[in-house]
Amino acid sequence: MKDSLKSIKKIIFDGKLRRLWIILIDFCVFSLINLFYYLLAGEAAYSTPVDNGVVYFYNSVILIVCIFLCRFAVRMYKNIWRYTNTRAYFTIVLTDAAGGVAAVVISRIIACFVSGFYLGIWHSVTVASLTALLTLMSRFSYRLIYKYLHNSEKKSETANQKLPIAIIGAGQLGVYLANELAGSPNSKYDPKCFIDTDKTKIGNRISGLRIYGETDVKETLNKYRIKEVVIAISGVDSKRTEALWSFYSALGCKIKIYATPLTEEGRDTAGQKRVIRDFSIEDLLFRKPLNINNQAEFDFYRGKTVLVTGGGGSIGSELCRQLAKCGLKKLVIFDIYENNAYDIQQELIRKYGTSLDLSVEIGSVRDPIRLDCIFKTYLPDIVFHAAAHKHVPLMEHSGCEAIKNNVIGTYNTANCAEKYKVKKFILVSTDKAVNPTNIMGASKRLCEMVIQCRADSETNFAAVRFGNVLGSNGSVIPLFKRQILSGGPVTITDKRIIRYFMTIPEASQLVIQAGAKAEKGELFVLDMGQPVRIYDLAVNMIKLMGYEPDVDIKIEEVGLRPGEKLFEELLMKSEDLQKTDNDMIFIERDAPYTREQVEEKLSILRRAVDDSRDTVDSTLVKLAIKKVVPTFIDPEEVNKTADESEEMKNVKKEPVTV
Repeated sequence: MKDSLKSIKKIIFDGKLRRLWIILIDFCVFSLINLFYYLLAGEAAYSTPVDNGVVYFYNSVILIVCIFLCRFAVRMYKNIWRYTNTRAYFTIVLTDAAGGVAAVVISRIIACFVSGFYLGIWHSVTVASLTALLTLMSRFSYRLIYKYLHNSEKKSETANQKLPIAIIGAGQLGVYLANELAGSPNSKYDPKCFIDTDKTKIGNRISGLRIYGETDVKETLNKYRIKEVVIAISGVDSKRTEALWSFYSALGCKIKIYATPLTEEGRDTAGQKRVIRDFSIEDLLFRKPLNINNQAEFDFYRGKTVLVTGGGGSIGSELCRQLAKCGLKKLVIFDIYENNAYDIQQELIRKYGTSLDLSVEIGSVRDPIRLDCIFKTYLPDIVFHAAAHKHVPLMEHSGCEAIKNNVIGTYNTANCAEKYKVKKFILVSTDKAVNPTNIMGASKRLCEMVIQCRADSETNFAAVRFGNVLGSNGSVIPLFKRQILSGGPVTITDKRIIRYFMTIPEASQLVIQAGAKAEKGELFVLDMGQPVRIYDLAVNMIKLMGYEPDVDIKIEEVGLRPGEKLFEELLMKSEDLQKTDNDMIFIERDAPYTREQVEEKLSILRRAVDDSRDTVDSTLVKLAIKKVVPTFIDPEEVNKTADESEEMKNVKKEPVTV
């Protein structure tokens, strides 16, 4: 049977005589219609004293010649009909109509010169119309037969390899997915049913698949032996996504989503074809992502020279990617780590070639002479300051380096910005600067003080605060991935610990928007929604990678690290917040310190750093920080009452149900 199908397919669809087969079929279609018309209406159409059959024959010859000449003129028989589109079918109608009209005109001309030749208008109109109709039907049949033979051949090869799935959502997107899978014999998925909440759909069928409700999901999945479901709901909100994830995870299903693919950095590839892909950790934020596509704000950067310090880092490199799309006059990347700088340089060169004026400079913000050289050479209009040490435990141990790189580095860069009359200076800060409990967070709060005290400057200074960045270097996500791939255990400091998260693209877009809006000394903050329990994040990541938490991969508590607190404080609880035109972005207007006050604080820190030259201990630096950062608090004191905090209470205790 299989060999017979292959032979038929080869002769009719793949052979060299394929076009001749189609022409022969079309000729037979015309001849049959013409014959039936003559038998049914020939006498009435040609009621003449001459031989009706002869006149009918001549008109038929004229008609078939005109129709086929029109078809050949538009190269209709060059089409590969199993892959063709609506335009090709419309061409059949137009060419046959044109052929019919041409036949009537030619018949009229002949009738003027040949005695006894009668014009068959209804003959031409009727036969041409029916020929077009049956030709269309033959093409549809051609495609259906090819599809049947092709699918039958493929099904016999992959019948036992396809994975049964349920499609969540019987709307337009779900139906499109079902049809796409049904028409693709090479797909590894075999859709068995739809699951939907719309009561008017439940019990009906679409594309041959039955629609079930969510009340009997478990029985439905068992009936079809389904272990994997695909969410195909257009415009699904974050709460619904969370509910679906929680519900189907509890049933032991692997959950996938029909959506545009994501890049490795978590960037959405909007505009690309949807694919069935795994849930990403970005999807598991379960909140509406920040999306800033205000063209006016991106146009702000057009024609300007922009310097990005720390441009090779996670946030810095994404800033460079976003800025490269803005039509800059020049983009300057400044970083101490040449490998990262090289990677983003090569990526931008591959994408933009010579259309982007790009310079990459290696150096440290701790070196004022090198910085001065960079600013004097390029005279940037805008500076994004993303260079910083950010690892909390490492900076807790090497506090001097945090002060020298983060605080003094920001001070050096801000001084150069003022000296060379930079228009705007945007500091990348963190939620750890809010009531800091560690040296890293305190150093970032001091960075904010450094730029906020310059309200009298010709340069507009501003800072942007946001939470943990998913997938950034040193973040918990890459660590969990490595631990899972190595077989576990996944280590967390404390099962109660919570954090606010955002994606790398969100962070970079927030910074870019702040750059366009910045005026004098603002602190831009993001409404990051609900905090996420790190334990839940670990559980979800293990499930995402196809394992069972605490069965295949163990989760172990290792205790809080130095300087770490159980929760980061809400960025949004200040009463002094001012709304912007973006509902997720606010401005906090702190009362700034004066330049003299900041200089005094820096002097205390410099002395502590100098006094710590001969030791790796951070005790002196931490004592100095407690003097200069009034909001600094010991982590032990915060953690004692953590369970009573507003942030900890906001974390959902129970999973969301469908």
